[in-house]
This record gives sequence, structure tokens and C-alpha cells, in this order.
Amino acid sequence: MVDTLTPVERSDRMARVRGRDTKPEMVVRRLVHRMGFRYRLHDRRLPGSPDLVFRKRKKIIFVHGCFWHQHPSVACKLARMPKSRLDFWKPKLQGNRKRDERDRSELDALGWQSLIVWECELGQEEQLENNIRAFLREGEVG
Repeated sequence: MVDTLTPVERSDRMARVRGRDTKPEMVVRRLVHRMGFRYRLHDRRLPGSPDLVFRKRKKIIFVHGCFWHQHPSVACKLARMPKSRLDFWKPKLQGNRKRDERDRSELDALGWQSLIVWECELGQEEQLENNIRAFLREGEVG
């Protein structure tokens, strides 16, 4: 299948894709802040420049878009593979997954615990809040 956009249109569209301060990331940031937890953003000293960093707890949260990071859940409808230009998209998206795995392995080796929040999970706010709270409170004393 052929791309339906011209190269200029495709370039313009791709330039609008954000890597940080995305809508899903902002939802998670507001939720975590409302829960009373404080964090730093995008610490470039850590592998993968995590979205939310809790230094004292040595925990991080990544907010992943299901498409860009290819959410492996079969229930996720957002992680579909494009129908056109598979020669470009397949290696691109597989590369994103490999990079994510490498970053998480490096973080594990450095003693950091990580949680991935997938874009498709944002619709279940109560469950998401419970998961984040459990993750951040895990190992807390008193």
C-alpha cells in the first residue's frame, strides 16, 4: 500500500509528534501530583530520560504511547501496525521496543524500579491510581 500523503505533508505531520509533554503524560503527571507525590521530569542522566523520576524512592515512571512503543497487550487497539510503508514502520517500531527494553535493563542494573503506564490504561483512572500508588509506596517504611 502506498502512503496517502506527499513527502512534505508526511514530514509536516511527523514534525507535530511530540516526545514529551504529551496528553497521556500530562494526565499521569496531574494524577501523581494530585496523589501528593512530587517528582522530576525527563532526567537525561538516566537511561531513556524517564518521564517522571522519584529520586529518593529510586523509582521512575514511563508514559508510553501504545502505537510508538508497540504495547504488547492483545487487548490494546491502539498498538496497530500501519498498513502502508511497512518497510519503514516495522523496523522503526521494533527499534523503539528494543531501545525501551535496553533502557529498562540499564535502569534495573543501576537499582532503579520502573513502571510503564500505557496510553490505553488512562481510561481506567481508579485502577491506574491504585497501580501507581502501590508502585510508589512499595518498600515504604511506616
